[in-house]
Amino acid sequence: MTLPAVTFSDDQAEAFDSLSAMLRQSGIDLDDSLLMPPRDSTSSVMAVMGKAGSGKTLLLAHLYNALAEAGVEVISGDYESRRRRDKRTLAILAPTNKAASVLRMRGVPATTIHRILYTPVYDPEYERIAEWLAGEIERPEVEGLTDEALTRAHEFYQNNKSIPGALAAAGLRGSDFITGWKRRENPLDIGFVDEASMLDDRQFDDLKEIFPTLVVFGDPAQLAPVNQSGNMVFDTLPDPRKLTLERVHRQTQDNPILDLAHALADPQLEFHEFEQIIQDVAQRDDRVQWGQRVEVDLMARSPVLVWRNATRIRLIQAFRTVYDAPDDSLLLGEPLICDGIELPMKHRKKRIDLEARGLIKGAQVIYLGPGRKPGFSRLHVVGAEDPQLSAASIVKIEKPDEEEPFIPFAARMGATFLHGAAVTIHKAQGSQWDTIQVFAPDIYTAARMGRTEAGTPLWKRLAYVAITRAQERLIWVVRNRLSKPTYPLTIDDLRKVQASELSLAMQDAESD
Repeated sequence: MTLPAVTFSDDQAEAFDSLSAMLRQSGIDLDDSLLMPPRDSTSSVMAVMGKAGSGKTLLLAHLYNALAEAGVEVISGDYESRRRRDKRTLAILAPTNKAASVLRMRGVPATTIHRILYTPVYDPEYERIAEWLAGEIERPEVEGLTDEALTRAHEFYQNNKSIPGALAAAGLRGSDFITGWKRRENPLDIGFVDEASMLDDRQFDDLKEIFPTLVVFGDPAQLAPVNQSGNMVFDTLPDPRKLTLERVHRQTQDNPILDLAHALADPQLEFHEFEQIIQDVAQRDDRVQWGQRVEVDLMARSPVLVWRNATRIRLIQAFRTVYDAPDDSLLLGEPLICDGIELPMKHRKKRIDLEARGLIKGAQVIYLGPGRKPGFSRLHVVGAEDPQLSAASIVKIEKPDEEEPFIPFAARMGATFLHGAAVTIHKAQGSQWDTIQVFAPDIYTAARMGRTEAGTPLWKRLAYVAITRAQERLIWVVRNRLSKPTYPLTIDDLRKVQASELSLAMQDAESD
């Protein structure tokens, strides 16, 4: 084997050996890079648990590399040829677009759970192009497409490995080559699921149906899904099926943000003592800042994290006020959060299409402007593999002390959105940003209330999740004040993202 050199700790090495034995039972020998038929049809589930910095992602990435070198086919949710179904398969999943994009940035080809549950149905004529791009057949001749168009598709695919993007580069629209979506009928072999603390029981059951061999990676210190009564799906597994990583590897890199997160494990630590630790760290390391106000410039791309909905709504209203946003429309560059899809059952195909393209509940979105049809919006879905699209939208702007949100514009039905300048810590799970602002007065309120979750003070779980969303810089905001913007909202930074796929995305949803 020629895998990159990796130095495992003892607990990582033990977990790798246990998972290798599990994979061997399923017919995949990582030691000798051999693929065999599964030895039995029984399903097998294991959990890798550990706090932030314990090396879960490093272990996942190394397992992916080992499986790819052994010849296991990675299924991305982008396109799946019928010719591949006799091969051993692996899918690496995350509950949200942003969580999947965090893995992709680290070289792990992850997709969302939804994109594996539902698969695209390709027009047979254009499926031949997809098979050619995937290296399975010779270059085809396709009526209506020139050699130059096919060459553009091939060049795009060599750099981006996206079948829809490549077909768009050839001048095709999504509605030309994707005729619909269907629930996956055939199971895959192996599933790796990151951020498993976010899974609910229904999603877990769906995944166990698809993957006879399933490994979930999760952080037991995070917040459980709101409908799970404080429990996470891996809590129900027997102890031999739980692998725990104890050592905090990234702490050796002098990471003050992780130091703060792990300080919360002290059962004697009180809120005021924790804030004193933050102040002390902020004085000697600029990666942690003691903020006297919310920095509004950051809110357009990195939401303020809060606990209470009332706080979230007040901050959103303040954000829109300082930018002079009108009541009856959105400014280009305003952030949104997808709150679900409002479509009747007869439009199930359209619902699946929107969700498959990234508009799942909780998805972070940036408003790019109105679409060509009334009620449609052009959107950038943060973290999606093909991020820019146009969709029927119902935008809801919540206001303090008003029961019903204000709706500046809306299609009759479609994707619904709330404003995204501030989000609850629960909704932020699975996502990371370079810089995070945590609204500390909300955490203090939770501490005063004395609530607990799974035996841990709620304020500690909230603080832990919020802090570990920061990749580079943490701002602990202690005052209920908002700065003035230093520059107007913009979408210039988003125009550079996958510009060659924009023609596909802009035309697809509006073509129906």
